[in-house]
Parts: sequence; C-alpha cells; structure tokens
Amino acid sequence: MKKAALYLQVVFYLAAGLNHFRKPGSYYGLIPPYLPWYSLINTAAGMAEMVFAAGLVLTVTRKWAAYGIIVMLLAFIPAHIYFIQIGSCIPGGICVPQWVGWLRLLAIHPLLLAWAWWCRK
Repeated sequence: MKKAALYLQVVFYLAAGLNHFRKPGSYYGLIPPYLPWYSLINTAAGMAEMVFAAGLVLTVTRKWAAYGIIVMLLAFIPAHIYFIQIGSCIPGGICVPQWVGWLRLLAIHPLLLAWAWWCRK
C-alpha cells in the first residue's frame, strides 16, 4: 500500500511539474500580483515538483524530497488564498465554485502535506 502511494506521488508531482511547462499561462493567474516575476515563479515551481518527484524514487533522497514537497506546498498557500480572494475564477482560465477554492485550501492541501510526510520513509 505504501509503495503504491509513493509511486502515485512520484507520478502526481512529475505530471504537475510538467504541466507548468505545457500550460504556463494557466498558472500565472494563480500567482498573487504582489509577487514579482510570475514566469520565473511558475518555472521554479514546475522544476521543484519534478526534482522532488525524482528524489522520492531513491531511498537515499526520499526523506529530503518529501521535506522539499512539504516546504513547497507551504509556499503555495498564498496562491490558494489569492485564488479564494479573486472568487475562485481566473479570467480566461479556471473558474470553479467558491467552495472548491476553500476545499483545496482546507482539505486537499493538508492531505497532500500528510501524504508527503507519510511517504518520507
């Protein structure tokens, strides 16, 4: 069970990281306007997700990759808050009911944090 969860996490973060490069514009609207260099932030986030995913594969780097994912997820919290502040709707991008934005912040995000913590060993 734990091995399957680990490999699923690797695939999840690899896919998420690649998506930052496939569709970068879909992430720009999620970056709060008070943060400069949205393109650089998006690129760094995508690269970090892929590097941490690769780090999960090897036992020797797994713990540090999981810690990196946790720090990265904590760094994403302002984007989730901003998404809620703008009504969970990005012009020309994703538009979901307001409760979905809250669900992402208060339920899904903590589950992702717990998942990374659980897979660290």
